Amino acid sequence: MKDHIETQAIRTQLERTQYQEHSSPLYLTSSYVFEDAEDMRASFAEEKERNIYSRFSNPNTTEFINKVARMEGAEDGYAFASGMAAVFSTLAALLDSEDHVLAARSLFGSTHSLFTKFFPKWNIHHNYFSSTADPNEIEKMITSKTKVLFVETPTNPGLEVLDLSALGQLAKKHQLIFIVDNCFATPYLQQPIAFGADLVIHSATKLIDGQGRVLGGVCVGRKDLIREIYLFSRNTGPAMSPFNAWVLSKSMETLSVRVEKHCENALKIAHFLQKHQKVTQVRYPFLNSHPNYQLAKKQMKLGGCVVSFEIRGGIKAGRRFVNALKLCSRSANLGDTRTIVTHPASTTHSKLSEEERQDAGITPGLIRVSVGLEYINDIKEDLLQALNT
Repeated sequence: MKDHIETQAIRTQLERTQYQEHSSPLYLTSSYVFEDAEDMRASFAEEKERNIYSRFSNPNTTEFINKVARMEGAEDGYAFASGMAAVFSTLAALLDSEDHVLAARSLFGSTHSLFTKFFPKWNIHHNYFSSTADPNEIEKMITSKTKVLFVETPTNPGLEVLDLSALGQLAKKHQLIFIVDNCFATPYLQQPIAFGADLVIHSATKLIDGQGRVLGGVCVGRKDLIREIYLFSRNTGPAMSPFNAWVLSKSMETLSVRVEKHCENALKIAHFLQKHQKVTQVRYPFLNSHPNYQLAKKQMKLGGCVVSFEIRGGIKAGRRFVNALKLCSRSANLGDTRTIVTHPASTTHSKLSEEERQDAGITPGLIRVSVGLEYINDIKEDLLQALNT
């Protein structure tokens, strides 16, 4: 098979059945049968590599995992019911009581809640570093208990870009498990393992699905670490459903062409917003004005589908803008064919304190736009009339 990422997304498939189907079938089964007692014993003893129960594995989830792993350059993976199931299960499988996590401060709200509200109950602690911190500052925060280095890049919703290569070197030096949430970039735009990551997590609900249909998550990376995640997950049950895996595997076949168009539209929207008098700041990794523009160009193929911008008037103006939209969807999702607009301060990140929002770069007037695949002038027209309102 060719190494090109687009070909891997399309041609990584299950073996054909006796029916010689061209497209992989849907395996809606909870369990599997065995030839005899010895076959059953050997299978449960893991002397054979085969499906036993769909909480453990299923042909459809296997195909989906293999696609993501090959695109990311990973050794193995496991698929989950949602992106947050992937984040929680990955961390819970690898962390023990008294372990310490070092994470970039700009995190998805639910990931932040794991670190601040739930893991402390199991005596697992964390510290945050600024996305602008240099490696020397971060290194000073590493303790004898630090086990995991966790980051998102680009971040949600501030679109900060972190230096994966520098973080990868730091993790290797201190023997930390380096985990990257690659949801905003997808395997098509960025492969963190090439920069030193041990594990890569995706909310497949977003761009990987791309049409707002199903939930899903996946973690790929080092085989030994995935083994620990698999053992934890087969016993705790956050597995992806075969149907969702089938849908997501089909979606991967169009990932490259969809993401290319998303990024093309997003860059045009970012340039468009920069010219409006009511917009005080526009954040997009592939804008020359982005503070980490050169780093983004080094790590990413294109800038992604999300544009964030600040409008004058704070939280009230943000809400008025959202209410005035006519074409764009008001939703908390992203990566959909339809353009989606969110006001993070009053929705996705509203449960954070004011100080926590400020630390994450979430200002009262910040608007996040997941730019869709509609005709570009139609998107511009709706944003313009809402801004003018």
